[in-house]
Amino acid sequence: MDLQAQLKTAITEAIATVYGETVSDTTLQPTKKEFEGLYTFVTFPLTKSLRRAPAEIGQQLGQWLVQNSDLVSRFNVVQGFLNLSVADRVWTDLFTSLRTDAPVAAKGQSVMVEFSSPNTNKPLHLGHLRNNFLGESVSRILDANGFDVVRTCIVNDRGIHICKSMLAYQKFGQQPDGSWETPESSGLKGDHLIGKYYVLFDKAYKVEIEQLVGEGIEKEKAEKQAPLILEAQAMLRRWEQGDAETVTLWKRMNTWVYAGFEKTYQKIGTRFDKTYYESQTYLLGKEVVEEGLKTGVFYRKDDNSVWIDLTDESLDHKLVLRSDGTSVYITQDLGTTDLKFNDFHNQRSLWVVGNEQDYHFQVLFKIMKRLGRSYADGCYHLSYGMVDLPTGKMKSREGTVVDADDLVNTVTEAARTAADEATKGKMDEFSPDEQETLFQMIGLGALKYFLLKVDAQKRMLFNPEESVDVHGHTGPFIQYTYARTRSVMRKAADAGLSVPAELPVVSFHPTEQQLLFLLTQYPQRVAEAGADYAPSYVAQYAYELAKAFNQFYAEVTILSEPNRNLLLVRLALSELVGQTIKKSMRLLGIDVPEKM
Repeated sequence: MDLQAQLKTAITEAIATVYGETVSDTTLQPTKKEFEGLYTFVTFPLTKSLRRAPAEIGQQLGQWLVQNSDLVSRFNVVQGFLNLSVADRVWTDLFTSLRTDAPVAAKGQSVMVEFSSPNTNKPLHLGHLRNNFLGESVSRILDANGFDVVRTCIVNDRGIHICKSMLAYQKFGQQPDGSWETPESSGLKGDHLIGKYYVLFDKAYKVEIEQLVGEGIEKEKAEKQAPLILEAQAMLRRWEQGDAETVTLWKRMNTWVYAGFEKTYQKIGTRFDKTYYESQTYLLGKEVVEEGLKTGVFYRKDDNSVWIDLTDESLDHKLVLRSDGTSVYITQDLGTTDLKFNDFHNQRSLWVVGNEQDYHFQVLFKIMKRLGRSYADGCYHLSYGMVDLPTGKMKSREGTVVDADDLVNTVTEAARTAADEATKGKMDEFSPDEQETLFQMIGLGALKYFLLKVDAQKRMLFNPEESVDVHGHTGPFIQYTYARTRSVMRKAADAGLSVPAELPVVSFHPTEQQLLFLLTQYPQRVAEAGADYAPSYVAQYAYELAKAFNQFYAEVTILSEPNRNLLLVRLALSELVGQTIKKSMRLLGIDVPEKM
């Protein structure tokens, strides 16, 4: 039931009947809180064609609507603003329609969402969390809009960075007893252990650079001549040549990393339908380059390097193959993009990648279009800004990165502290296991909501303590509101009360009207979030709904309401709000507790 559309139709009919005029624009806006009414129709644009004063038009239209339409019960006019109140029967019918969850029609389109993109030389960190939460939430929102969603991940498991960790492990990984450090012997997750050696490489590398600079070598040359970087480059060449010892070490260390990644993914609720590995795809793009050379999309310079001229696209000349025939990053993406399409034949493909790669994806999409790829127009870069903590920007190679596991633990502890302060002993109602489950749910919900409520393209500051505030614009506030709706329903059940299938007609309180209005907005908000790939829309909606319910809870009685019809309607409303909050939060990848 689209109440706004029905009101627009009624207003159009009123204008035609009263004035004999046909209008195409009957835009409505929510009535300002200081005036009575749900929707407002602005009459100023009609004054010229109808040759009437704005207030007179409003008065005449309002009278006609009350007398001739079942929708409008009352009206008031403030200058050129016609404020309309909706009839009780309409609210009841609207409520009844909301309680029937209509299935979403399948779009018949497949959408691939690629996200996470970890490196196997370090654990997932804060930036990865924003990436994973965006990718997972967008996937859920698209699924809710009827799309067939494929979640993919490309793992960066080769290159000089991986060799740095491998080399450091060879040099520093042997223990005093002659054994080699492992996740089991160290007590570290595999990804944390490998990250440790990445940091050790950087520290030792900096020492060598300082020594060379002290010997009179310029810093830029020292960075290229330091023995460690030369050894790492030699290791990369051995890996590319298939050296057995190098490949064995690479596989062993990557196995540790993948086990560590999987634990983190399970904890944060991320999954993939298909994982691609750069080690298996990095050579594919060379075939695409050869194809582009034959068709004139690319050109070869005298030094044998291959380029594309994108100056007519307001871009630049872009290198796609080095003079020695080795790939650059975009070469790999050319081949992997073809591979993904051949695997799944998606109509749309999304890359969830930080905004430092904006230029890269502009170039990639232009190239695919020039190569005549049928999927090129469906390619989209979901760009997002960096996340900082109050302590500032972090760098993994310096060992100052806040990794994902530590941050999840931090917000879990912040949730525990906040709960202890807010509940003043009420947590004793929960067993130790129940408390731990609840704190993890609240902490992870706080983290996800804080990172998703902000427009993805904006750089943001994450504050763990602020994120768990149950009174602010936070995930825990919405989780608490859901738990409150469940408490109402449990108490009703204990009192032998249940929500009837058919609701009685009652006069709805303004706070109830606001709740019903917001509930009608759910499908539209989810559709808009899917169209713009914007989980922040859903996050804002969930917050607005939670705020409206708490205002309703404060201003009307529910279980102690003496009017049984009102009591039953308010129970039904509490139940529907809870269901809608739960659906909204699920689209953000956030669980909600039955008790809190």
